[in-house]
Amino acid sequence: MNFGLIGFGLSGEVFHLPVINAVDGLQVKSVFTRSLEKKEKINAKYPEIEVYDNVEDVLNDEVIDVIVISLPNKLHFEIGKKALNAGKHVIIEKPFTVSSIEANELIELAKVKNKMLTVYHNRRYDSDFLTIKKLLEEKAIGRVVEYQASYNRYRKEVKFGTWKEDNLPGSGYLYDLGSHLIDQALCLFGMPDEVYCDIQKQRTGALADDSFELTMYYNGLKAIIKSSNLVSADLPRYIILGEDGSIVKFGLDVQEDDLRKGLIPNDDGSWGRESEEYYLILNSENSSKRIESEPGDYRRFYMNVANSITNLEKLNITAVDGYNVIKIIELAMESNKLKKRVKI
Repeated sequence: MNFGLIGFGLSGEVFHLPVINAVDGLQVKSVFTRSLEKKEKINAKYPEIEVYDNVEDVLNDEVIDVIVISLPNKLHFEIGKKALNAGKHVIIEKPFTVSSIEANELIELAKVKNKMLTVYHNRRYDSDFLTIKKLLEEKAIGRVVEYQASYNRYRKEVKFGTWKEDNLPGSGYLYDLGSHLIDQALCLFGMPDEVYCDIQKQRTGALADDSFELTMYYNGLKAIIKSSNLVSADLPRYIILGEDGSIVKFGLDVQEDDLRKGLIPNDDGSWGRESEEYYLILNSENSSKRIESEPGDYRRFYMNVANSITNLEKLNITAVDGYNVIKIIELAMESNKLKKRVKI
């Protein structure tokens, strides 16, 4: 199955191209980038890949089965629509689109064209999330009453002139890191009844939001997700409270760091495995123990995409999942503006 990659920023270079090529039977055949430096990098490392400086050349390449869109958020809808109209299956980097209206239009177009459409919510295949999902399915802490998840960084300086930090549609932390956190919560608990969100610009001179705290309210459960660019401490990534115990997890999945180092996913049993010091802690009334983390593997996203296209299995992450995340983001922004809870 041949893939065309539109965009070769960090996500395209680190999260898409090497992961796709690490799956048996899948290969990136063409890449769009206008950067001469990146073109030379691709030519040197992947001489078999055709590099284009025109999006249409990738879309019109008859050997391409699937288009991966890894461009600034505001372009996801426009290029996604072009790719579907070109008769390609489409994967869009998160966030799916800038608005739920755009998301819905793409979903309807994919139905008309009878093409697979999904969003790259790869963090469902993080080792920590896979472990937590398994424990919650096993009722390891009984009925969950509170779920806390955070994704923090410490980047004091604002990178002016970059689309992620400019005041543009789809920019800021709520769209960026919030997409991952919201998708994970929705995967575990479904759509909430109400949301409340506080969105901030914490760094001096920040143009786009760089901090948020979003609370999603369910019947008997509260899910709190938060992110900030000014966290220099090692805080828990997850804290989950249940009637019969709790889960505490430190540390971030190792795959991103390994991919940034140029390591390639493999099948020797070492890929996506956390060191024991980062195993989550499972607490009950009379005991506290560390639970070995499930191995993370972003290849599973692409394996599932390929198998869904060939009708071997159901698509795990759907375009509707992408729509739901954008809908929550819109309601979160409305809540922040109104300074009150907003019903779904």
